[in-house]
Amino acid sequence: MDIPLRTHAMTQGRPALLRYSRTWDTGVSSIAEARDAVAALLARARPVPGRRPVQDAQLVVSELVTNAAKHAPGPCALSLELLSDATALRITVTDTSPEPPRRRPPDPRRIGGHGLHLVTMLCRGWEVTWLSHGKRVTATVPLTPATAG
Repeated sequence: MDIPLRTHAMTQGRPALLRYSRTWDTGVSSIAEARDAVAALLARARPVPGRRPVQDAQLVVSELVTNAAKHAPGPCALSLELLSDATALRITVTDTSPEPPRRRPPDPRRIGGHGLHLVTMLCRGWEVTWLSHGKRVTATVPLTPATAG
């Protein structure tokens, strides 16, 4: 099921929420599609985040969706939500694997296995919620210099 980029109505003078969601029935068809969704959503934010925060959010979504595609059979879902103050993007990836995401020990000579280190460095935080058939991984990426770090 696809829910295109959409804007929710203004409430009490606050900026409208921007959200996107996408479900893939049998794994992810395109990681690039997930990155493009981040760029399209953030292009509609006010104020528009700088280039670096957009790239950071694209990298985080890429890593989380890639992990779901690589380690979980069956459907997965992506949800993006711009926080109401436009200072952060909440990225949620749901998959069918009961296994927790695992950070591997750092090894600069190894190809791969660095994604969760990057996610940790680029996010305010991330968490795993266990579901009856899998898990939901949620990460919050700061979009303004004041919230970074």
